[in-house]
Amino acid sequence: MEVIIQPDAERAARLTARLIADRLRAKPDAVLGLATGRTMERVYAALAQMHREEGLDFSRCRTFNLDEYIGLPPEDPHSYRYYMNEHLFRRVNLRPENTHLPDGMAADLKAACRDYEGRIRACGGIDLQLLGIGASGHIGFNEPLSALRSRTRDKSLTPETVAQNAPLFGADAARMPRRALTMGVGTILEARSLILLATGAAKAEILAKAVEGPITAMISASAIQWHPDCRVIVDEAAAARLQGREYYRWIYENEPDWAPYRNASLES
Repeated sequence: MEVIIQPDAERAARLTARLIADRLRAKPDAVLGLATGRTMERVYAALAQMHREEGLDFSRCRTFNLDEYIGLPPEDPHSYRYYMNEHLFRRVNLRPENTHLPDGMAADLKAACRDYEGRIRACGGIDLQLLGIGASGHIGFNEPLSALRSRTRDKSLTPETVAQNAPLFGADAARMPRRALTMGVGTILEARSLILLATGAAKAEILAKAVEGPITAMISASAIQWHPDCRVIVDEAAAARLQGREYYRWIYENEPDWAPYRNASLES
């Protein structure tokens, strides 16, 4: 695992977008695992900009999202399908049939979860999985005590997660679903590469526990420590509680693999 600290949230998001773009250029038919949330909006804006200005091609790409609320139809403005359409899918040349989210409207949720796992396998697995981290340390909606070998399934959301996400529903906060479908921790760990993006002081404490603390089912994000190809991209605010932050800065400034990113203009 590598932890890369950037000066601010914008540059952390742009570095994340560059890493995704480089994977897509190296493998145009890559399978990308995607995440939602306010942290990811800058990443998707940067990818859409690269599509417009640099010709970044999504036409052969396949995508699988981490999660979806149960009971929200795709056209609901609070569904993750709607979020992805607005922030990425309609802004690049992704084919709609190549974009996949769990079916939170399925009559048989367990069958829908099995089908989702099957579709991932049929595409050859996920090449690069993008992750955020929730206030309780969850990745996807893998709430505390999620099994570290878990698969895509339905989950009840913790009060902490509901409180964190309810403001995104605005005046409709009272009807925010209390359950969701999510890729399991085991599903996530099967991706060939992981990128976890975290920004802001509110993420500092839980990020430090996930990255430098013990691997525990109480913090599902801590499972990324097991992954052989994982990068954690953070801004200075989110890095504030990391004990190894000076070493992480040294890695970024000295490792040859990061030279192209240090020298590129990530602010443009």
